[in-house]
Amino acid sequence: MRAETLARLLVLGLAAAAVGFPLAARQRPPLLHARLAEQGGWAPDVLRAEAGQPLTVRLTSDDVLHGFGVGRTDFEAVLVEPGKVTEVTLTFDQPGIYTYYCTVWCGLNHWRMRGVIEVRGSDVQAGAPTPPLYAQLGIDIDAPHPAETTPAERPNALAAPVVALEFSFDQYAAASPAQLWSSLGNQPGLENLTDAQRWDLVAALWARQTSPAALAEGETIFRQDCAACHGPQGAGDGLYADDLASAGQAAMQGLAGAPDMLMQSPPDWQDPAILLGASPALLQGKLLRGGMGTGMPMWGAIYTDEQLWHVVAYLYTLQMDYP
Repeated sequence: MRAETLARLLVLGLAAAAVGFPLAARQRPPLLHARLAEQGGWAPDVLRAEAGQPLTVRLTSDDVLHGFGVGRTDFEAVLVEPGKVTEVTLTFDQPGIYTYYCTVWCGLNHWRMRGVIEVRGSDVQAGAPTPPLYAQLGIDIDAPHPAETTPAERPNALAAPVVALEFSFDQYAAASPAQLWSSLGNQPGLENLTDAQRWDLVAALWARQTSPAALAEGETIFRQDCAACHGPQGAGDGLYADDLASAGQAAMQGLAGAPDMLMQSPPDWQDPAILLGASPALLQGKLLRGGMGTGMPMWGAIYTDEQLWHVVAYLYTLQMDYP
């Protein structure tokens, strides 16, 4: 009788353990490994969560110092150190696909270190998404767009003539500074302005579309995520600019492809013909979607539309002076 009781207790204990171990395993936060992009990037690169429910993740690096950030959220990025485990907890109010990414420049392919968090929940579909502005305007963001005319001196918003001229955001987004400069010559009452005055007026109209706070955020994002390739002053001479061109040439050694699809060095925005020939919608689209074949990352999954517009506004300060 005693042996039978012990046997039953043993069976019950094993059954409880069989149930308990899987529950414990499921409840343990996932361990997310960070590796250089050439070594596989994030592993795993897909996480899942429920809207409104906390998601706890443990982070560690298998090689060098990385960072962990989540796009389009208020989550404050954390460092991911080699040999150390860092635990973070995230909560998503809305279902959707969120991109997590490395926030510490760790090499030429740093921007490829991305993964996604699939957040499930009750999601009411409101129809097809609205196309980005560059698509609505029919702008080919991969085509060259040099300005036909450039200023002899740097345009200055403070030197602009005082004129009564309405200028909406839609007008700002659709036209390049060079196109607006050209059209101002046909505006009633502006026929007597000199070329320099018209350029100053363009700068003033551009300055109306932003604010010091917006420009400050745009500059912060540029220096954090763009300057490594584009250079601190946008001259296309960043730390990785030459490596981009070399990687593109190496990739084409055994391929018969279009030369214009090579990874290449970023453009020189210190050249007024390049930047002043680009409309805000074109630049925002480039940031949003990335550059086909150029090595330009897609930032639309990381930053909000508003933040991307702030970066665009900052870029124009490389060619024009604002108050």
